[in-house]
Amino acid sequence: MDYPHQPEHITLVITHRLLPGKQEDYQRWLETIMPQAALFPGHLGVNVLRPVHGEMTWTILVRFDNLDNLYQWLNSPQRAERVAELAMLLAGREHIEMRPGAAFWFTPADPARVTPKRWKQFLVTLAVIFPSTNLVPWFWGALLPASKGTLWGHFLNDACVVALVVYLWMPAITRLLNNWLSPRGKTSPESNDE
Repeated sequence: MDYPHQPEHITLVITHRLLPGKQEDYQRWLETIMPQAALFPGHLGVNVLRPVHGEMTWTILVRFDNLDNLYQWLNSPQRAERVAELAMLLAGREHIEMRPGAAFWFTPADPARVTPKRWKQFLVTLAVIFPSTNLVPWFWGALLPASKGTLWGHFLNDACVVALVVYLWMPAITRLLNNWLSPRGKTSPESNDE
């Protein structure tokens, strides 16, 4: 089944609100399901956003290269078996959203919170991309002067910038600025263009 104009990748945003005292059981559950998901074609990685300030909501970001491969895992017997185990751990049902590209970084961990305004998303993304795209080429240019202006040098720079943004900067910055991006008490939908 083909989907025209598919994004570069797609992220499944799964939100679980745990029952009190179930954190250790839930972490064991994650340690079981994450390696299973990684065996499916097109799996690109998982990020786990743990709750802060005593909250009980966990957000799991599962990335696949396209919608077909995501659906294959989402509808698999392996996942169905694991999800059946959640009934004893969660306060309510799991919440699932699909986000194309990098939009998942700005998905609030709590579904009751609004998505951050676009100007905030812009500032955070710029604050991460600008230093990365300046420091990484400087670093590799100093370490490997022969890489300057070459195709392999550009590839090395781009690969490092993407890795830093996806695995280090964006998870850290969005967690650090969580309350600024999606302030507490903002539970009604607002325009993200303000």
